Amino acid sequence: MNTRAEIEVRQAEAATELKNAGENCQQELNIELAELVAATEIAEDFVLETRARDADSLRERLDGFGALNMLALEELAEAEERQVFLSTQRDDIVQSIAATEEALKEIKQRSRERFRQAFEAINENFQEFFRELFGGGQGQMTLLEADDILEAGIEVVAQPPGKRLQNILLLSGGEKAMTAIALVMAIFKYRPSPFCLLDEVDAPLDEANVGRFVSKIADMAEKTQFIVITHNKRTMEAARALYGVTMQEPGVSKIVSVKFE
Repeated sequence: MNTRAEIEVRQAEAATELKNAGENCQQELNIELAELVAATEIAEDFVLETRARDADSLRERLDGFGALNMLALEELAEAEERQVFLSTQRDDIVQSIAATEEALKEIKQRSRERFRQAFEAINENFQEFFRELFGGGQGQMTLLEADDILEAGIEVVAQPPGKRLQNILLLSGGEKAMTAIALVMAIFKYRPSPFCLLDEVDAPLDEANVGRFVSKIADMAEKTQFIVITHNKRTMEAARALYGVTMQEPGVSKIVSVKFE
C-alpha cells in the first residue's frame, strides 16, 4: 500500500510539473509543449538534470539583465531617424564644400587669367610711357618667382637714357618720380578712372621732365579728370582751372580760383 501511495503521489507531482511546463512553454515561447516536443530531436546523450541546470543558469543570466526597457523600440526608432537626418545633413555639407571648392578653383583660374592679361597690358603701357617721359631708355615690370601667380611679387626695373638697367630704388628722386608717374599712367590707361589726384609729383622734376609730364597729363585728361597739387609754374600754366589760397591781409586767408577758357 505504501508503495502504491508513493507512486500515486509521484504521478500527481509529475502531472503538475507537466502542466506547469506546458503553461511556461506557452507564456515564454508562445508554443504548445506538444509541438515543441515533436519539433525537438532529443540527442542520445541527453541528460535531464544537466539540461535543467543549464536552463536554470540561463534563466539566472536573463534575470541579471534587469528590467526590460519597454520604450527601447521607440528610442531606437528615434535614434535611427536622428541618424538619417544627421547623415543627410552631413552629405549636404560635404556636397556644399565640394561645390564651393570647385567654385573657388574656377574663380582662381579666372583671376589668374585676368591678372596675367592686366599685367601684360599694364607692363606694355608702362614701357611706352617710360620712353615718352624719359625721352628714351626702357622700363619694365617683372613677376618674381612664385608657385601661384596671384601671390607673386612685382619688381620694377628702369634704365633711364645713358644709364644701365637697375632697380627703381637705386634711381634719383626725379627718376623715381618719373617712373612712378609712368606706372600710374599705365594703370589709368588700362582701366581709366573718373579722376586722379596727384600731390606734388612734379616737385623733384627738372624743366624738361615737367614739360613731358604736363604733356602726358593733357593727353590723358580726355578720359580722366586730373587734380594736381603743385607749386610748379609750368604745371599751373597747363591747367584748365586754378584754385589757391592767398593772404591779402595779414591773418586773413582767401580762396581764389581762375578758369581758363
